[in-house]
Amino acid sequence: MPVGIALIRGINVGGRNMLPMETLRSLCEGIGLEGVRTYIQSGNVLFRASAKDLAKAGAALEAAIETERGFRPSVVVRGLAGLRAAMEANPFASRRGLDDKRLLVMFLAGTPGASARKALGALPAAPEEVELLKTEAYLYFPNGLARPKLNMAAVERAIGVPGTCRNWRTVGTLLKMGEELAS
Repeated sequence: MPVGIALIRGINVGGRNMLPMETLRSLCEGIGLEGVRTYIQSGNVLFRASAKDLAKAGAALEAAIETERGFRPSVVVRGLAGLRAAMEANPFASRRGLDDKRLLVMFLAGTPGASARKALGALPAAPEEVELLKTEAYLYFPNGLARPKLNMAAVERAIGVPGTCRNWRTVGTLLKMGEELAS
């Protein structure tokens, strides 16, 4: 069975949209996902499912969370190959001195329209950088994430597709966990 990774947006942040990982694992099992594992409290779920169920997992999990907890977060699902491809496509990978703690990947719920690159280019971003590839945007914050000049809501509006961010180390950990689940 294929491995899926569900990336849930905006849970357990600032005391809002609280969702204990035990409850999240139970909800995932309740919608038919198998081998469910979570990673940290920010909404990362690894699981096995048939290819058909993998395609439906995001919407099913959104609905299950809404029924159980009363809020509906966005859920972006990637297969193991998609997560691996996102890591391999990192447009900043060859940069010297890159601090991976300052690199985020925004996993998008769909494919942005043709105008997204132009809209991103018009944002006042410097010194931060955004590179949009197929269904991921890579964001680099050379001065750290504490006080960025780049507004994440503006980035999402420019892209025109909802997404959820994970730091580079989390993406690497999820890939490793997914490969372990697949074997």
